[in-house]
Amino acid sequence: MKSGNRDQAEGTFHQMKGKLKEVAGKLSDNPKLKAEGAVEKIAGKVQEKIGQVKKVLGK
Repeated sequence: MKSGNRDQAEGTFHQMKGKLKEVAGKLSDNPKLKAEGAVEKIAGKVQEKIGQVKKVLGK
């Protein structure tokens, strides 16, 4: 798998994982878990965008 595609796939995975943590934190009234989920979701979005840029640049 090319680097750009891998970054996009991993980014999407981290976004889903972060969303699950956010929901779990909200349901269990755990602000730390909710915050971790939000951070992971944002990191996943960034990684996915990096993958898109790599794909366009051909790396």
